[in-house]
Amino acid sequence: MDTSTQTLPDRDATQALGERIRQADAEGTPLRIVGGDTKAFYGRKVQGRSMEVETLSTREHRGITTYDPVELIVSARAGTPLAELEATLAEQGQMLPFEPPHFGAEATLGGMVAAGLSGPRRPWAGAVRDFVLGIRMIDRHGRSLRFGGEVMKNVAGYDLSRLVVGAQGTLGLVAEVSLKVLPRPAARHGLRLPMSREEARQRLAEWGRRPLPISAAAWQDGALNLRLEGGAGSVAATRREFGGDDLEDDYWDTLRELRLPFFDTADPRPLWRLSLPQRARLDIEGLDEDTMLHDWAGAQRWLRSDLDAGTLRDGVTRAGGHATCLTPGAAEPFTPLAPPLAKYHQRLKAELDPHGIFNPGRLYGGL
Repeated sequence: MDTSTQTLPDRDATQALGERIRQADAEGTPLRIVGGDTKAFYGRKVQGRSMEVETLSTREHRGITTYDPVELIVSARAGTPLAELEATLAEQGQMLPFEPPHFGAEATLGGMVAAGLSGPRRPWAGAVRDFVLGIRMIDRHGRSLRFGGEVMKNVAGYDLSRLVVGAQGTLGLVAEVSLKVLPRPAARHGLRLPMSREEARQRLAEWGRRPLPISAAAWQDGALNLRLEGGAGSVAATRREFGGDDLEDDYWDTLRELRLPFFDTADPRPLWRLSLPQRARLDIEGLDEDTMLHDWAGAQRWLRSDLDAGTLRDGVTRAGGHATCLTPGAAEPFTPLAPPLAKYHQRLKAELDPHGIFNPGRLYGGL
């Protein structure tokens, strides 16, 4: 895969995007909205009901529109490369605290919001949705609407600034995003502590009751990996208390990007991400939790398994969570919605996109 990036000038393509969307709505043409297309594997294939799907790219709609390091606020257009945005923040000693995965050098801000994925720091800092202050969205009429700081609501009464996060572009085209950012930590260190999964669970529960500078925790293959971040004194004191071995500097980036050997694409078994309460225990026949990678202090568990999807999802649901299949081509990558939730999704989709032009079927069939 070519990971090179093409440097493009900043450009506001709102008018051109709006005109194309307005035309598509009038014709009923389904649109596959893409930025860097690095997360194409995540979700269902976009499917038109009776017409061929057309691709609508946001790549040329790019550039940081405002950045106030003092107020810790940045706004940028959807096609802005994530790497470019993060580099600008780093120059001011700041960061996106939810450390979103890229899955490729072409990843964009719009794709980050559409996917709603967060990295290892998520349990301690928050998710993408928690840092979205506002959005500018192009609706089916080609209008540029602002949600968030200048609150606008559609006729159904929805504030969409948070709803679009993780919606996979099914509600409209996210054109611009305003985000809260945070200072980068003064000190950082990784530790590897050999211990059993159960001991790791107990230790993390104990440490969670103390003001320790832990910002990531993952258990795999008989060891608990930790990232310490904060003031230099606090990080140094915790290192002395915990002991253990030093962890590779790039471990957390490699985990975030799913590049650890655990995620080897040569393994033909489906890759599952289980989202669960941190201390939940799974009771599924044929499932060995010691073979999993436990991220987010146990709240996100990765699994390679040939288990039947229904059996796996039933067990995860009983434990209070949900299961997502990240193997490309999965018929139903996301846990099916309960009927009451499905009804709300359908009503919202019908209100905002009655002709089904925005990434139809990307989340669930019929949406």
